[in-house]
Amino acid sequence: MKSPKNNAAPAETAASRAAHSYELSETEKRDLIQLIQAGKPLPERYRFLLFDDKREVELVWAGKTRDVCTAVLPFQTLEHIDEPRKEAAELEELDLGSGGRPLKGWCNKLIWGDNKLILSSLKSGALRQQIEDAGGLKLIYIDPPFDVGADFSMDIEIGGETFHKQPNILEQIAYRDTWGRGADSFIAMIYERLILMRDLLASDGSIYVHCDWRVTAYIRNILDEVFGKNFFQSEIIWKRQSPSSSKARANKYSADHDTIYFFTKSGKLTFNKTYSEYPEDEIEKRFRQSDERGRYKDAELATYSQETFERLKKENRLIITSGGKYRYKIYLDEIEGVLVDTLWTDISNVNSQASQATGYATQKPEALLERIIKASSNPGDLVADFFCGSGTTAAVAEKLGRKWIATDLGKFGIHTTRKRLIGVQRELKATGKPFRAFEVLNLGRYERQAYLNIGGNLTAKKREAVLTRKEREFRELILRAYRATALQGEGFFHGQNNGRLVVVGPINLPVGRLFIEEVITECRKRGASRADVLAFEFEMGLFPAVLDEAKGKGIDLAPKTIPPEVFDKRAVEKGQVRFADVAYIEATPRYDKNNPLAVAIELTDFSVYYSQGFIDAVATELKAGKSAVVCEAGKLVKVSKDKNNAITREVLTKQWTDWVDYWAVDFDYHSRKEIIKVPKHFGDSSSLPGIVTSDGGFIDFEEQWSGNYIFENEWQSYRTRKDRFLELKTIAHTYKKSGRHTIAVKVIDIFGNDTMTLIPVTVG
Repeated sequence: MKSPKNNAAPAETAASRAAHSYELSETEKRDLIQLIQAGKPLPERYRFLLFDDKREVELVWAGKTRDVCTAVLPFQTLEHIDEPRKEAAELEELDLGSGGRPLKGWCNKLIWGDNKLILSSLKSGALRQQIEDAGGLKLIYIDPPFDVGADFSMDIEIGGETFHKQPNILEQIAYRDTWGRGADSFIAMIYERLILMRDLLASDGSIYVHCDWRVTAYIRNILDEVFGKNFFQSEIIWKRQSPSSSKARANKYSADHDTIYFFTKSGKLTFNKTYSEYPEDEIEKRFRQSDERGRYKDAELATYSQETFERLKKENRLIITSGGKYRYKIYLDEIEGVLVDTLWTDISNVNSQASQATGYATQKPEALLERIIKASSNPGDLVADFFCGSGTTAAVAEKLGRKWIATDLGKFGIHTTRKRLIGVQRELKATGKPFRAFEVLNLGRYERQAYLNIGGNLTAKKREAVLTRKEREFRELILRAYRATALQGEGFFHGQNNGRLVVVGPINLPVGRLFIEEVITECRKRGASRADVLAFEFEMGLFPAVLDEAKGKGIDLAPKTIPPEVFDKRAVEKGQVRFADVAYIEATPRYDKNNPLAVAIELTDFSVYYSQGFIDAVATELKAGKSAVVCEAGKLVKVSKDKNNAITREVLTKQWTDWVDYWAVDFDYHSRKEIIKVPKHFGDSSSLPGIVTSDGGFIDFEEQWSGNYIFENEWQSYRTRKDRFLELKTIAHTYKKSGRHTIAVKVIDIFGNDTMTLIPVTVG
């Protein structure tokens, strides 16, 4: 019998063979060739045989790739928001002009869209230079979705009842992409985004990743791989709630904590020691009470010089006990507290009645973000949150004098954050503290390929075939629900209904300005004057500008929102699917008799046409003694079933104002054009200014007018969870000179959808 040493080949592992540069055996070569010819994936062990990979531990999942999104898309500025101010010293301090608009330097950014595309565009797009000029991105905090469905569903209070808002189609696609294949798809989602975040971070930047028991093991492995084990700093345990009831803990331990991983990009980092308050019982242990102003602790006389000793006696800081010992007096405001470690038990979760509560189930307390931001950044630093939800990170960053970027895919989350940041601006203004304006951005010019989710290892040709089939089936379904006749051929328009052309927007991204411009162009080519545009989602701030533009070219465009019910075959067959018109605003100018240059705006009507479910179907499924709130044909209706199965209906939206959550006014809408930066040239990075890509390529940018204007938010009124009052008339605005002006009025409804209308006025 041969010893293992003389018969090593069969017993060796793949890793040890790779480490010793062993060649493949003839059998292994034959197996590899057969697998490649058959188009099958290679077993994982061959990676260690063929490539020099020195990692000891790695997380592997189906379809793992190190490729990341490289799309560079322009950001479109929809809105500039600031509380009006006139304090010259404050403006000068922050380089701000009238209305808080930055004259130079950084303007905070709230961005709606897929954060994969946002990160890629920030990394290699025109805004990268602004980030670097602001000192670089120093801190990222993210709380990614780890609970299926918890991040886009919302409970909306109206008429004393609660309506459960279902996620829209874009948000449902986000669920699918994140959880469609279980853990594999979540890991793939967060892995790619963490690589992009790492590349965007400054060299001395830090990242905090918040997770719970569902994904904590995966997240730690991914962070080790992306940032490197050497740059792991801390694993923080946050005890977020009190123990659950004994009933809930009957067969397992209570899940009462979250985990926060703290990594850095390099060995350089910002870290400021932070302290928590001494618990009262801890103070009693450490200090002996003396009077109302202070406490005493035993004096360490050996450490005092004679000079210090005499000074403390003169200041009445030392006393002599009956036992002849000296004690040193310390005032309560001099007690720094307990140095914070990695177990955080002193920060409670957000109570539903708390002033900071926004209604988000996953909202984190401001104290938690305050500790993180203070520890790993300094005033003036730039921080970011790419899953911002209700905007806690941005709100705390603003209060602490940091610059910020906040992004989210949920339109309602963007709206909630906008209101919250306006509230912060008002608080800071009331206390005489400086604050920055911020802008709301869209990610423009979406590429459809960036949103596709066709699984499997398909060739480019097969992938395109699958895509074509999916899009055809999708359009056929929509046209059938819209009762439109399909048009044959490969033309731009998909159908016809009552003499109007019909085009269906993409299923997985919002219809934007470029799509509408293409509709107008195709109408003019065909000599058509009427067309319907069907879409699940339209970009924020798109209307009415594009409709007015189409009307000026002799084309009547009708945008229609596709309801989720189109995917219910029974609803389609019964003709129950209702396509909603874009909401309608009526606002009236009120002129000042005593001042010919002054005008105010009164909001006089607002109409919506949404549906989320069918009343009859909901009523049938209700259990006796239960109720539900349904949105149908622009009304919220409470459906109740009593113990005898009798059904009653009560309309909760009794007047149009019930639909309005927020409205704002720009008194001179055409005063500020939207200028975007688009890629101009690819070439040698040494020749021209621009952004250097990861592969050494180069992108130069040029400025273009998008054809749109930026909404300058000069006046706003909105509801909060605590204050439901809504002003319906603005304060009077005085123009500097007489003439014709265009006023823009924006309304955001209780679902977070925005609508805008333009009102021409003449003053003087």
